[in-house]
Amino acid sequence: MKKNVLLVLGIVLCQTLFAQRVASVRQDGKFGFLKEDGSWLIEPTYTKSGSFSDGVAAVLIGKKWGFVDSTGKIIIEPSFDKVKRFDSGIAVVAKGKKWFYIDKTGKEVEMPNSEKVFDFNNGIALIKQNGKIGFINTSGKIILEPTYVKALPFKNGYSKVLKGENWGIIDSNGKEFIEPIYQGIGYPSEGIAVVKKNEEFGLVINGTYTRVEGVTKIWDFQDGEKLTYARNADKKMGFINRSGKWVVKPNFIKVRKFSNGFAPVTTNGKQWGYINEKGEILIKEQFRDAEYFSKDGLAPVKINKLWGFINNKGDLIIEDKYVISTMSFSNLFKSKAKGFINGFSRVGYKKKWGFINTKGELLNDTWYQNAESFVEIK
Repeated sequence: MKKNVLLVLGIVLCQTLFAQRVASVRQDGKFGFLKEDGSWLIEPTYTKSGSFSDGVAAVLIGKKWGFVDSTGKIIIEPSFDKVKRFDSGIAVVAKGKKWFYIDKTGKEVEMPNSEKVFDFNNGIALIKQNGKIGFINTSGKIILEPTYVKALPFKNGYSKVLKGENWGIIDSNGKEFIEPIYQGIGYPSEGIAVVKKNEEFGLVINGTYTRVEGVTKIWDFQDGEKLTYARNADKKMGFINRSGKWVVKPNFIKVRKFSNGFAPVTTNGKQWGYINEKGEILIKEQFRDAEYFSKDGLAPVKINKLWGFINNKGDLIIEDKYVISTMSFSNLFKSKAKGFINGFSRVGYKKKWGFINTKGELLNDTWYQNAESFVEIK
């Protein structure tokens, strides 16, 4: 029995450690890392810092960048002029005008020659040779010879590639998933990709092209979502399903995605409300702007010049006195999250930043000079 209890406690402890979420914040001119319970993972020490990625974070000490682990230990001495985030054990860094790859010991990693050094994304990076784009893995193996005019970063195992004047999709093994015969293409989601063919929009569903009537643009489907939004020739927006059929008629000037059964919409471009997946009004149009509902059951809305939070009945739960615009300390470390994630929302107030819970209570009762969103340390 005692062994079983110890085992359970060990599992819980491991899960807690691996699920730890921290935010890069600035206090009294120095950057540190704050945990969701309000305690410091690493006290404010650094000139600048980026968010954790791949278990490490970039920090600026003096005028040089290095990397620390989740204990605050410097694992790569600050010796770089510019750095990017780690992915799959590899990061792109610069000394002077030279960009190159390093591993987590700080040692330079040799990779195939490339006219530009690209970031790794889920273990895959682009290379450019003779003006053509290919792909390498973290071992430096070329998984796809440079044959494309352009390629975009992998997302959920797929990359958009341009061959000649047409777009297609390849998977992470370099295998062609959708033939490059389209004027435009979106990232696949559960076997479906939005495409543009001969000035028409349609869907490639499991390899077969289906034209969608009466649309001039379709936004990408997202995994786990039944609907996406589309626009017709009258510049009105609505929602189509994964078969390409209109489910919510295009009656809106602007819309945003469905989340937890609600989608923000506006019929006049001035006031926003929310509809359900049948197109029925759930919350009347009354806000100057509106974002999607989080799992916590709250959504950010702008009533006058600032943002507050409503519940799914449209009641204002948290006063409209905040800024929620995205902000970043550096173009290298952007944070785009809006609204509540895991019980906290990053908000700005009187030119400072902090975190509120779903009751509107301020974490540590403290506003910081800067604050990024919480991210999970893995």
